[in-house]
Amino acid sequence: MTGQVDWDALVVGGGVNGAGIARDLAGRGARVLLVEQDDLAQHTSSASTKLIHGGLRYLEYREFGLVRKALQEREVLLAMAPHLIAPLRFVMPHVPELRPAWMIRAGLFLYDHLSRRAVLPGSKTINLREHFAGAPLAGSFARGFVYSDAAVDDARLVVLNAVDARARGAQIATRTSFVSAKREPDHWRVNLVDSRGRESTVTARALVNAAGPWVNALAIGTVGTAVHERPMRLVKGSHIVTRKLFDHDHAYIFQNTDRRIVFAIPWQGDFTLIGTTDIDYVGSPADVRISEDETTYLCDAVSRYFRQPVHPGDVVWSFAGVRPLIEDGAGDAAAATRDYQLELDTDGAPLMSVFGGKITTYRKLAEQAADDLARPLGLTGGAWTDRAPLPGGDIPDAAKGGFARFAADFQARHPFLPADLANRLARAYGTLADTMLAGIGSMEAMGACLVPGLYEVEANYLVNYEWARTADDILWRRTKLGLRAQAADRERLQAWLASHVPQGAMDAPSSTFG
Repeated sequence: MTGQVDWDALVVGGGVNGAGIARDLAGRGARVLLVEQDDLAQHTSSASTKLIHGGLRYLEYREFGLVRKALQEREVLLAMAPHLIAPLRFVMPHVPELRPAWMIRAGLFLYDHLSRRAVLPGSKTINLREHFAGAPLAGSFARGFVYSDAAVDDARLVVLNAVDARARGAQIATRTSFVSAKREPDHWRVNLVDSRGRESTVTARALVNAAGPWVNALAIGTVGTAVHERPMRLVKGSHIVTRKLFDHDHAYIFQNTDRRIVFAIPWQGDFTLIGTTDIDYVGSPADVRISEDETTYLCDAVSRYFRQPVHPGDVVWSFAGVRPLIEDGAGDAAAATRDYQLELDTDGAPLMSVFGGKITTYRKLAEQAADDLARPLGLTGGAWTDRAPLPGGDIPDAAKGGFARFAADFQARHPFLPADLANRLARAYGTLADTMLAGIGSMEAMGACLVPGLYEVEANYLVNYEWARTADDILWRRTKLGLRAQAADRERLQAWLASHVPQGAMDAPSSTFG
């Protein structure tokens, strides 16, 4: 039946790993279908700490290989998506009772030198009583350390991988559930059901299980291959958002007495993102919520460092996600490995199962998965994603400050845009923002204001080219305008969507925007 199958690979899971695998395979010439039961990045991949980082704290657990791999990927991703990923300096106040200064300096030296740094500056020691980052901190902190990592719009990273996969021939089917699969010697017969309850059956030469927290549930319950179950550790990471707690552009990394760390990160201009908690989780990944105890924990953790205490009443938004980590016997959730494992079973039609991983190493994971599938699928194209920008990321000299020039030029090309809107569009869409605004010469031409900061021209783009179907898709994943929206704004947007979302289409248009 090889010549009659619908797809070369069917990828289950619309998180960062699934979208990355679909993109890589499509770029090698494979016919790819990706199915996601909800929205892209609706679960784990939009609930991260929004960082592209090597994982400084993993050095303490001797995860040198993982840290080196992540640091290498940090450089690749900074060049690949300069509109979504930006350098960020981190300040660590020194607490001698927790870790001696020599240990931190040694760790930062390793962090600086485990991989080549083309752009990011190295670490240094600072006097917190003289450095601007010391001003918001309690007066008891005299010494600190500064090092580099990067911030990312995690959900948009997923969406743009899917956009590029589609541009290379893949089909992306959101709100489409994987029901079951039957394995044949040379293909899979897969049953799907869409959001309207319509069933369909497709065939694929290979099946990729990238279902994240549901990876074992899919393997046991729907694929019927319990042999592919692996011990997994579900770890909940919760975050809170407050009004901004400081007026500079550095982030903080705070050590706690339980040896966990908490970040306080400048976010979306007017806010501070605080997280994460790292606790073991039992239950459905779809039902995860931050608890009152976690909110209190995060508030107390940062209050030990800032002059002005943070209270649960200061929280304006919170979110939680479940990380599917490989069970490695670590004593506490924070110490569990963030590395990944891929399993390829070719006893019949190929089955690839993805276990673990972190957002920073998603591209490398996808590349390895595509390498492993290349032979059974007969793909001749080699690895390519390390040198191909994501949509909108083709910004000249981006790695050397080119994004700032692009953003300034974008504002100059569209002088009618308010500065904050111009900056947000440049960050979210990169060079595609110019295409979106082709023919638009005034705010009136942008259409109705649906939510503060969101106009019809952008909403139409998100519906037609980024699979947005609900107000939450737009307010919390494609943008973060939910932070400023009121209930009436959300209702107005949802009403607009009711008359603008295509009915009955499993996928957005197959053409690329523009």
